[in-house]
Formats: sequence, structure tokens, C-alpha cells
Amino acid sequence: MAVDFQEEIKALRATMDSVRDVTDLDSVRAQIVDLESQASAPNLWDDQDKAQQVTSALSRANSELERVTSIDSRIDDLETLVEMGTEDGGDAETMAEAERELATLTKDVGELEVRTLLSGEYDEREAVVTIRSGAGGVDAADFAEMLMRMYLRWAERHHYPTTVLDTSYAEEAGLKSATFEVKAPYAFGHLTVEAGTHRLVRISPFDNQGRRQTSFAAVEVIPLIESTDSIEIPENEIKVDVFRSSGPGGQSVNTTDSAVRMTHIPTGIVVSMQNEKSQIQNRAAALRVLQSRLMLVRKAEEDAAKKEMAGDIKASWGDQMRSYVLHPYQMVKDLRTEHEVGNTSGVFDGDIDGFIESGIRWRRTGEKEA
Repeated sequence: MAVDFQEEIKALRATMDSVRDVTDLDSVRAQIVDLESQASAPNLWDDQDKAQQVTSALSRANSELERVTSIDSRIDDLETLVEMGTEDGGDAETMAEAERELATLTKDVGELEVRTLLSGEYDEREAVVTIRSGAGGVDAADFAEMLMRMYLRWAERHHYPTTVLDTSYAEEAGLKSATFEVKAPYAFGHLTVEAGTHRLVRISPFDNQGRRQTSFAAVEVIPLIESTDSIEIPENEIKVDVFRSSGPGGQSVNTTDSAVRMTHIPTGIVVSMQNEKSQIQNRAAALRVLQSRLMLVRKAEEDAAKKEMAGDIKASWGDQMRSYVLHPYQMVKDLRTEHEVGNTSGVFDGDIDGFIESGIRWRRTGEKEA
């Protein structure tokens, strides 16, 4: 079927109109001017923390502006390409190039549209992801490690820096738990739809009888705390234990007791850190993640109170939000959005944008109906 370029380009422009309305480019340009003025101050680097905040904010604002304006320019170029390809009876090679660019543009505009749906209080934050193995024994621990690799590969595909903060290895294979940061704007907004219980069905490689096994892993996503957030934790509410870091199979990573386990006594929340070589650095990292979790707890309590006052209490996202089936057929299916993919190896290699985008749209629909 021939592509109706006129209608497709019209639809792309209509979507970009709505994206610009939400993005408010005039406000972004004004922000860039202000940040450039701050960045040019001669004493900027006297305060390194503030300097990094200013330069990071400037980079994000410039990227946001470029993301929108570059797509507008590409739509104009596509229209010109189509005009060239249809002149003098048509040029098949030029039209084939136009079809390829249209497909790429449609994908990029869709991703940009999804970004505009990320308007939650913490959506623009960086993310801290924790994965824990659940029921299923060794298979569950192996599944937890598969999920961790999946998310790290997803971040790598998007050139998002990551830092592994803590890993607790299972005795035979896989992970008991792992925590890592995704250091990119809107990482929390994107990954928060991945929070919940994930289920794996496969022939267990750890079962010598070759039986099918169902196992579970839990994914928690929290926004990274910022220095401007007011989350103060009294010292008497924190218990700190130090221990020696370890790798797979109990192999010693270092010879000092530098790893830190921090417990928030009132809530029972526990955070472990062993990525840094210094106990002081691990303690600071643990405190930052603990503050992030407490911030999310506080937000959840506020949301619950609002819902109770409104007399409309709904359950949060349920268990088993996604199934990864490797036997007797191959399918990954999100049980909330009905989005499904048959290429399971691609999913485990980080190709999860379709699940994330459908999850964001699903969440926004639920928010409108609430």
C-alpha cells in the first residue's frame, strides 16, 4: 500500500504542535539565557556543587530545545524530499529514502510525545532501581540478574550513565538483590512504570529433570534525592552497620570493612552500599538512597490521604505486572497494558522501550480517570 505522505506529515506536525504547547519553548529559551548568565560568572566554580547544578541544568535545557527544534527541521526536510521524489514522474530511490525517514521520524515523534506525558512531581529526576529475587529459588535469583542486565542494557542503548551501588549475590547463581542508579533526566519518569512483580516461566537450567519453573522478582524504582529536597533524618533514627564487601561466591572485593548497611528504625527500611572503596563514601551514598525512599514513602502517604478524603480508594499496581514466558512458547506480555513482544531475547537485551512507552500512556489514562 502506497504511503500517503501528505497525511502522515500532517499528523506529525499536529503531534509536534501539542508537544510544543506542553514543552513551552519560550520558557525553555528564557531558562537557557538565565543559566548561561550564571554559567559565565567568574566565581562559578568557587562552589563546585552549585556549578555542577547550573551546568547540568543548562545542558538539559539545551537538549530539550534541540530535541524539539531538530524534529521540526527534519519534518520540513522530509516534505522537501517527498517533493523531489514526486517531480518528473517520480524517483523510486528518493521515495524509498523518504519512507525510511518517515518511519524514523514517526518513532522519534512518538518518543517525544511520551516525554510530554511525564509531568509527575518527580518524573524528571534520575532513578534508583532495586531488584530483589522472590519465590522460585535459584531460578528467581537468576531471573533477578537477567532483569538487572536488561535495565543496564536499556540504559546503555540510550547512552544513560549508570552506577551499581550494591549487589548481594545468591549462593548458587544470580542475585538476591541489586541496586543501581540511572543518571539521566526523566529516568524515574520512564522507569517507574517498571515497578512491580515480574514473572518468568521457563525450563529451568538448574533442574536436572528439565522441568518447567515459574519464578518471580520484584522491581522497585525511586527518584534520586536532590540537595534541595528537605528530607532530614535524625541521627537517633538511623542504625549503621559496617561489613566487608563481597563478590560472587563470597570472593573478597577488598580487605577493609568499607561496606555500609543503614537501617531507618521507625520504618524498618534497610539500605546497603558497597560500591565505593571508602566507608565514608558508602555511608553518604546509603544516606542519599535512604532519603530518596523516605521521600517516596511520604509522597505515597500524602496520595493515600488525598484518596481517602475523596472516598475513592483504589489498589496500587497489582502483582505480576509482566510475564516473561520462554516455554512452551516465547512471549513477553505486560498484564496492565496488553503490550506484548515475541522476541524475548531482544527484550532481555534491553529492548523495552515499547513496554515503557505503553506503560506511561496507560498510567496517564488512569490518572485522568481517577
